[in-house]
Amino acid sequence: MSERPDEHEHGYPPSPAPRPEPYSVDEVAPRTDEDGAAPAPEPAAGPSPHEPGRDERVRDDAWWRPSAAAPQPPDATVPDGRRLPWSSPDGAWPLTRGVGHAPAGPSGGSSAGYAPAPTEAGGGAPAAYPPASDPPEPAGASAAQPYTWPAPGSWHSSGAREPAGPQEPRGRRRRGVAYGVVVLLVLVALLGGIVVGALGARLLWPSTSSGSALPAAGSPVSTGRAPDSVAGIAAAALESTVFIEVFGGDTASSGSGMVLREDGYLVTNNHVIDAAADGGGTVAVTLADGSQLPAEIVGRTADYDLAVLKVDEDGLTPLPLADSDAVVVGDPVVAVGAPLGLEGTVTSGIISALNRPVQAGGSGDGASFINAIQTDAAINPGNSGGPLINTAGEVIGINTAIAQAGGRQTGSIGLGFSIPSNQVRRTAEQIIETGRATYPVIGVALDTRYQGEGVQVLQDDAGAATPAVTPGGPGDEAGIEPGDVITHFDGQPVTTPSELIVAVRSRAPGDTVVLTVRSDGGDEREVEVVLDEAGSD
Repeated sequence: MSERPDEHEHGYPPSPAPRPEPYSVDEVAPRTDEDGAAPAPEPAAGPSPHEPGRDERVRDDAWWRPSAAAPQPPDATVPDGRRLPWSSPDGAWPLTRGVGHAPAGPSGGSSAGYAPAPTEAGGGAPAAYPPASDPPEPAGASAAQPYTWPAPGSWHSSGAREPAGPQEPRGRRRRGVAYGVVVLLVLVALLGGIVVGALGARLLWPSTSSGSALPAAGSPVSTGRAPDSVAGIAAAALESTVFIEVFGGDTASSGSGMVLREDGYLVTNNHVIDAAADGGGTVAVTLADGSQLPAEIVGRTADYDLAVLKVDEDGLTPLPLADSDAVVVGDPVVAVGAPLGLEGTVTSGIISALNRPVQAGGSGDGASFINAIQTDAAINPGNSGGPLINTAGEVIGINTAIAQAGGRQTGSIGLGFSIPSNQVRRTAEQIIETGRATYPVIGVALDTRYQGEGVQVLQDDAGAATPAVTPGGPGDEAGIEPGDVITHFDGQPVTTPSELIVAVRSRAPGDTVVLTVRSDGGDEREVEVVLDEAGSD
């Protein structure tokens, strides 16, 4: 009857007696060939490159098995009928995993799966021991056979013991991380992401109130703006800007205007109210408070494209007129008006050019010659007559024209023009005082067909409406003759007739200007001219 080996005090079997060659799990009783000669012994496995002097072995759970140098198929049987330690005797149920120590059996042994010490010094095959308790026998299966313990020495290549204690044997393959640990790590990562996201949101969008991100109903909201901001300028200008509608016969048009004086005087463009001039229609003005009043045309001038209206209303808020000569390119400006009938529209931009000669309204008696301020603030049809305002809230010009691409009727393309405020002041005061306006002249007629340098005075005035040089006029007194060429006006070159006309009309009657004149012989001279005045229609 087989007995279990005595349990070592640390759970390990005693070291086997030394042998001249290493034990092998394949060791069996000596065999002979058919001729009776013993076969040549197989060479022992060489030392492991990791642990010199020991066979390299791989641990599968609690069982040691040979290294790749001596593979064994599962459920292999050695020639003497014994089965290898990793196979079930009958293949019907698996081996017991030898992790830890099982409770001691009747003889105080252990089911940890360690081989007992050999009974003789030479080492013989150990007795086979059954497991501590027989597993249940499957239905229809034969009775389970006991385990066959491995040969002594198959565990180690030397008599050295494993280190004491429950440490894991070297070479043991770690199993995958438990499913619960993976789930826990995922939950921790998810929770960390939520916390980090919440902290980032508070940094990017901090709450502005202690109780809620939204202001409570009825909370005061500040609408105050700096006076020199666009909003501040607009708030003051809108109160003094008016919407003008003109009804003349079968036509109607609209435009803008501004309060010039508190006693009801308004200023706008001549072309805005032209359809109602000479009693041909009516003009209605809508104030900032929404009230609509009829307006009277006090006077107008096509030469400067300006008109003055009067409504029966006192206590209006006028807009102050600035000194347009102090404007420089790049100054910020705000345009206010009713483009396309949209009242109270505000746009902003800068001064993009000065002294831009603009001829509006075509040619002939209805043409306007303006030494204009150019701006990139959006100006559209309906803005005409509205104010162009600087950052001090002062009017620097009256919007009057826009450039058109290719001669087609278009909206704003960033090129708008305004009548300078100095011209507006002078002309409006004349109209209010006398009912008509005047403009300065030098008393010469210009040849629009001339293509050379400068501007040429007519050589032959036969058939012309005016003489080449008006007798007794400023030009005649300065010595200008027919055919002379004017190249400069106050030191600034002039190249077209409109440039010279605009330069003259930018001054006031009685002003003295200096002209550079070249005669037919090529001689140049500078002459002083005192500007005269002519009445505007």
